[in-house]
Amino acid sequence: MIRAIARVCARFFVLLTLASVLIFVLLRAAPGNPARVALGVSAAEDDVAKLSATLGLDRPLLVQYWDWVTGLLRGNFGVSLVSQENITPLVLDRAQVSLILVGLAMGLSLAIAVPVGTWLAYRQGKPDAAVLSGLVQLGIAVPSFLLAIVLVAIFAVHLGWLPAGGWLPPNYGFGGFFAHLVLPVIALALVQAAILTRYVRSAVLEVIEQDYVRTARASGDTELQALRRHGLRNAALPVLTVAGVQLASLVASAVVIERVFVIPGLSSMLLDAVNARDLPTVQSLVMVLVFFTLAVTLCVDLAYRVVDPRLRRDAGARVSRRQAKAGRV
Repeated sequence: MIRAIARVCARFFVLLTLASVLIFVLLRAAPGNPARVALGVSAAEDDVAKLSATLGLDRPLLVQYWDWVTGLLRGNFGVSLVSQENITPLVLDRAQVSLILVGLAMGLSLAIAVPVGTWLAYRQGKPDAAVLSGLVQLGIAVPSFLLAIVLVAIFAVHLGWLPAGGWLPPNYGFGGFFAHLVLPVIALALVQAAILTRYVRSAVLEVIEQDYVRTARASGDTELQALRRHGLRNAALPVLTVAGVQLASLVASAVVIERVFVIPGLSSMLLDAVNARDLPTVQSLVMVLVFFTLAVTLCVDLAYRVVDPRLRRDAGARVSRRQAKAGRV
């Protein structure tokens, strides 16, 4: 078990290192001098050279990469070319906003998808399941930005129940904080919930047909009791995989939602940095998003070993075979 966890963690760090190299090389390959972009096309050469020296852009690429990576490890994301401010506090502030938004949206989508998907599998072929399946298909087809606009038009403009946008930190009052989160979280969560519901339904249907569930029903359990006691853990494995992928994709969906609701998150900050060609901000933000994506994958891999004991047994069997082989040699 420990060796399996060590392998997963080692793969995480290798992928993170390769991603940092790729991000650095691709952004440096883009045409144009970032210092001249920051100062404008009419800037004097001496000013461009001075800014390049200040930001370290005139040093060898290996030195620049090393300084950037070691700075990230120390929590120093560099200096913005546009505002000349330290990027670190900006990233930390925006990351809190994005994590709250994405985390609540993912939690709500799972809270909807798991019971609805299980109910659809249990009620397969019934009229209520057919109606609910149609609503799920509609949820998959509707883009999140369109849903966000509809929610704003109904609940903010027409009814006036909720604010149309903006962000209020929790320390300014939980009521206002919650009110500003309701519409963006729902707009993000409903589409993801519709996608997850289909996978939950398929996973539960596959488990229902297994012999051990039929044996449990033959022993006196109802179908729901047999599923709850013996099948949900097995059904959780494919759902866990999809949930990890969907959690990473929520970051991309948050770009549009943060724009629609004027939320100061990481995604909107990245879009502004790309438009301004702010190279240090772009590469640090992309690295943060890559780290988040790989961290989600790492957590899913570790969760597999908690949910499925067969993976622990397989890992132990492989270690035993290697030890036996080494003993024979």
